[in-house]
Amino acid sequence: MAEKKSKSAKTSALKKADLPSSSAGGGPSSGGKKAGSAYDASSITVLEGLEAVRRRPGMYIGTTSSSGLHHLVWEVFDNSRDEAMGGFANDIEIALLPDNRVRVADNGRGIPVDIHPKTKVSTLETVMTMLHAGGKFGGDGYKVSGGLHGVGVSVVNALSSHVRAEVHRDGGQYMQEYKNGGKPVGKAKKIGTSKLHGTIITYESDATIFPDRELSWETIVSHMRQQAYLVRGLRITILDLRKAEKIKDEDVFYVRELGVDAPSVTFYFEGGLRSLVSFHNRHLEPVHKTVFYVEKEQDGVQVEIALQYVDDITSRISAFANNIYNSEGGMHITGFKSALTRTLNAQIKNGNGTKESETFTGDDVLEGITAVVSVKLREIQFEGQTKGKLGSVEARGAVETVFSESFGMFLEENPDEARAILGKVSLAMKARKAAKAAKDSILRKGALDGMTLPGKLADCQTRLAEEGELFIVEGDSAGGTAKMGRDRRIQAILPLRGKILNIERARIDKMLASEQIKNLVVALGTAIGDVFNIEKLRYHKIIIATDADVDGAHIRTLLLTLFYRHFKPLIDGGFIYIAQPPLFKIKKGKEIHYAYSDEELVKLVGKDAPLEEVDSEQLTDDSEESPEDTENLKLKTKNSKISVQRYKGLGEMNSDELWETTMDPARRILKLVTIDDAQDADMVFDMLMGTDVPARKSFIQSHAKEATLDI
Repeated sequence: MAEKKSKSAKTSALKKADLPSSSAGGGPSSGGKKAGSAYDASSITVLEGLEAVRRRPGMYIGTTSSSGLHHLVWEVFDNSRDEAMGGFANDIEIALLPDNRVRVADNGRGIPVDIHPKTKVSTLETVMTMLHAGGKFGGDGYKVSGGLHGVGVSVVNALSSHVRAEVHRDGGQYMQEYKNGGKPVGKAKKIGTSKLHGTIITYESDATIFPDRELSWETIVSHMRQQAYLVRGLRITILDLRKAEKIKDEDVFYVRELGVDAPSVTFYFEGGLRSLVSFHNRHLEPVHKTVFYVEKEQDGVQVEIALQYVDDITSRISAFANNIYNSEGGMHITGFKSALTRTLNAQIKNGNGTKESETFTGDDVLEGITAVVSVKLREIQFEGQTKGKLGSVEARGAVETVFSESFGMFLEENPDEARAILGKVSLAMKARKAAKAAKDSILRKGALDGMTLPGKLADCQTRLAEEGELFIVEGDSAGGTAKMGRDRRIQAILPLRGKILNIERARIDKMLASEQIKNLVVALGTAIGDVFNIEKLRYHKIIIATDADVDGAHIRTLLLTLFYRHFKPLIDGGFIYIAQPPLFKIKKGKEIHYAYSDEELVKLVGKDAPLEEVDSEQLTDDSEESPEDTENLKLKTKNSKISVQRYKGLGEMNSDELWETTMDPARRILKLVTIDDAQDADMVFDMLMGTDVPARKSFIQSHAKEATLDI
């Protein structure tokens, strides 16, 4: 789970001068023709070559932020991976080089270098400089591929200041360079002989397009690990040479041959999806030992599925189409869920499991399942630009047929595994019925209908959700201060008493039995579970405001676990924030400053005024702080004109200070809670909030030095 800093700001109205003087459709205007307002053929701009990509990079890579920067790496890698998917490569290396360069090498067939019959330039130059040029539109270039439009490497070229393409094939070594957005520097030329085969692409992202060119090692490693699982037998090596001295990477095919001492990771999995399921379940207790696996082609669709049930109440299903992660699922997941429910219910009719009169629902069979569903199609369709949902209808039928037959056979041939799975699903069914009865009882009493707001809630005056803000604060003391300091028109305050229930393994009936969680659910207005309705959200900013200590961090984690497991659309919609109160108040004479970190404190106090601890009893009688405030005063400087107050909690601020530093939309700093990688976030919650104590202990020990403890 990622947190991004976000400062609130008023949106400016569109000025009249921003509007065009006439409509493009030739509609009526309020006057005669004005100079420069003609709309004719000369008004239409035609962008040549890769210029369109440079003008509108977001149309091709989504954004020019960190996500788009990493997308360039994926695009170059995908070409190499497609070679591996076709059986033409088995070794890919990604090297992060000095000067913001990235180098991707594979031992595939190598991009052809002969003259293309249509473009009259080398095929290498055609692929590198022309959109929609590639081997993925038919013919025998690729049976399946992740790319659809042939824009991958050409888009990388367009958004780079320098690119070097090197090809080894047919006994020769060929090279061509491109600068300033994909402009060729000379023609593709032979620079030597070679017994190798493959392609090496080295590029430097354009600083005029990407404001921040710092690549995340963790993000790249995580993505490549996933890809290695998906292509069984593919070796992927990642090297971080950004801090190395100038290296002569052009002298070798793989940079690792230079033997430079630098961080590196290599992934190679013979188990494929089986290994991926085991990786996802490494912090969970399996219900059955054997991971089910099938790989089969049906009606032109290659289907690969692996699954295992674990002792948990959450389902984890990962979907891929042509090795592209489908965060929203699609037709292949629809087919999988349908076949799973039908197959397990068939086992009941055959005498296995529960009573014949009882049947499993889709929710029953999904509880505690970890599954990976991967399909590969020659002609593939996605819904939306992000490829988040597979739309190819034929994938549904192929998955249903393959999975039904193979999973049914697996259950018949492995009776112990079958009993364990059916026992798990039967338990889920009984728990669902019990939870439904308890939830219905609560609903009948009107606890979640939004009619009776919790007494602890100090609601705001506005009824416009887009204006409303809900501050979730820790304890009655902070609640009282926040209520006095807030803007009553738009800000509501909900104090929580202590630490809420850890819901990682709790069902809805147990959750709603908790007064703290029930109050929060009622305050949000969306209800929960199968009656959740985001349209009824009462506030468009839900702000977690806890103390800056260990207990505050724990409460924040418990709340984030609740939101992630049961209110994930609120995170996806950008409604969840974390307040950042200051750590220090600094007085320089009559001037008052606030510091939100130790680094800011040093800058404000100055290196020539070191801090030392002081007890509240040492304060002079003429101190301006009240007795309550002096409890926070832990530090003083050797410069008598500077005093430093250390805040330990929100309740220890006065209302004016809390408003000025933490609640005022014009000055506060909020962190927007986002999910960069749902699978990684899921794993972190499993480890930190689940039952695997050894894994949690290992995590704490390995990250202990990174923690800043305030004890």
